[in-house]
Amino acid sequence: MIKIRQGIDIVEIGKLQNVMDRHDSFVSDIFTDREQQYCLSRKEPLLHFAGRFAAKESYLKALGTGFSGPGIDHVFREIEVLPSNSGSPGITVSGWIAKIAKKKRIDQCCVSISHSGSYAVASVILTGTD
Repeated sequence: MIKIRQGIDIVEIGKLQNVMDRHDSFVSDIFTDREQQYCLSRKEPLLHFAGRFAAKESYLKALGTGFSGPGIDHVFREIEVLPSNSGSPGITVSGWIAKIAKKKRIDQCCVSISHSGSYAVASVILTGTD
């Protein structure tokens, strides 16, 4: 039997900017080096950081892990959101998150990111077998 899990998150871009301004290590704590390079190469990096942050939170919601517990220390860096060859976003996971996904038999991940005005939104759908 196929199991479908979904997570969605919305980020207020101005609030993310405030957090980034107050915490010097926020970007390096949350985003992988490749994500940082990608976002900083874009015309409006903040939009891309916000979209990726929303995607990471959406993934965790779909996985059902929440944001606390053992192994959660660097969980956001274990979820990497980068463009595929076609330009659409893709997610790869590693470390503790990959172990949880494997335990829950997650086979596929689809992610969609959008930004409009003051917000970025992301939706993640995970599929697997029971």
